[in-house]
Amino acid sequence: MKKDYGFILITYILMQLSGIVGGPLLYQAGLLTGAEPAQIKSLVPGYWTIISFALATLIVLLILRKSTYKNSIEQQTPVSIRSATTWSFLGVFMAFFAQYAAIVVETMLGIKQGSENTQNIIELVQGVPLVILSVAIFGPILEEIVFRKIIFGSLYNRMPFFFAALISSLIFSIAHTELEHTILYAAMGFTFAFLYVKTKRIIVPIIAHVSMNTFVVLMQYVFADKIQEMIKKAEEMEQMQTILLNFL
Repeated sequence: MKKDYGFILITYILMQLSGIVGGPLLYQAGLLTGAEPAQIKSLVPGYWTIISFALATLIVLLILRKSTYKNSIEQQTPVSIRSATTWSFLGVFMAFFAQYAAIVVETMLGIKQGSENTQNIIELVQGVPLVILSVAIFGPILEEIVFRKIIFGSLYNRMPFFFAALISSLIFSIAHTELEHTILYAAMGFTFAFLYVKTKRIIVPIIAHVSMNTFVVLMQYVFADKIQEMIKKAEEMEQMQTILLNFL
């Protein structure tokens, strides 16, 4: 693996672990402002998420800008800008379809739905709305560069697509510490890996990933109340139908 890729992996790992040191330092800095300790403690995770993701993204992009190394995928002729735009658009629907299919399979296997990671992220967003930038933009950029461009791309140099996508997807799942949803993460990994190989442009899976995350966050944060209201009305309608049927 190229030395530049090693630096990117180290940057990503350090970002994931940075809260161990950065969190307490940010907490102490908050105390100097005179704010309430309890309030600072609740806000530190959100603000550190923004800081660490933004810095890591900046460092990774700077490393890539100076890097001249290309894996076997990028050594091929990339599709045109127009074609890349089309695949980026289609990629969003492909990602949602793959996610839906994975959820159906997991449900059939008796795997309880619901992501603890997603719930934790939503809680961070509720405390510090700017965390949306980390979830919707910085996170997907870093993940596609690390898991698709570097890990999948390096494996693809040595093995067929299926095995390279499978191994990189398993690592993708482990990194999210939700092994019970390995099928879900594998479905995402295969989809984004396909887009990368198909277009020879890492920007395509990045756009699809950013779009999907943005939609999910908006639905669960911005429109959460409306969704709950719709669910409540649907349940009320179902109850009314049940009552009417009992009278027939």
